[in-house]
Amino acid sequence: MRFALRSAVTAAVAAAIFFAGGAGTAQATPPGPGVTGRTISQKTVGGTDYILREITIPPGQATGWHYHDGPLYAFVQEGTLSHFDSTCASDGVYPKGSFIEEPAGPGNVHIGRNLGDTAIVLDVLYVLPHGAPFSQDAPNPGCPFQ
Repeated sequence: MRFALRSAVTAAVAAAIFFAGGAGTAQATPPGPGVTGRTISQKTVGGTDYILREITIPPGQATGWHYHDGPLYAFVQEGTLSHFDSTCASDGVYPKGSFIEEPAGPGNVHIGRNLGDTAIVLDVLYVLPHGAPFSQDAPNPGCPFQ
């Protein structure tokens, strides 16, 4: 069932990309050890890059504080993602099977944390200006956690 759901989500994203028409970062708060990303597919349409990636966040680790130059859409395949905004407040807890949408821009600094005991696996669609990095690193806004 899990494979079928993942395949359906991946196929839907790929179809959306197809039918849609075919810089360095500072090291203020880098991702934690073992946080990885693997590109599944990528397509550029006009001036927009559509990139589907699988992101894995081990237990006890975090993405680092960052924002994106375009919107991001994700599906939680495994684990539970705890998401925090720049006020240090939780702005969502996303268990397996949840969808996440992150708006673009430096006014949307956030961090994703794995507070559980199993790895988080996300399927993430980045919708970015052509050539933009996956994320822009940002300093910790003063939160007691990293």
